[in-house]
Amino acid sequence: MPAKFTKDMTFHQALQTSPEVARVLGRYHLGCIGCMGAMNETIEQGAIAHGLDVNDILRDLNAISPG
Repeated sequence: MPAKFTKDMTFHQALQTSPEVARVLGRYHLGCIGCMGAMNETIEQGAIAHGLDVNDILRDLNAISPG
């Protein structure tokens, strides 16, 4: 797990860290697992595209317990 999720991290990078990431993103209705843009789209870009606050998403991602 990374030390911290950041707005510049791609969805692909985030999803590689923990299965819990997909659950967090799902709460925001972000279906990033099946999205072709997940490889290159940053968390911030996705949040903007979906009208979401990136800080809310990052707060929840960074609350994921390690291990």
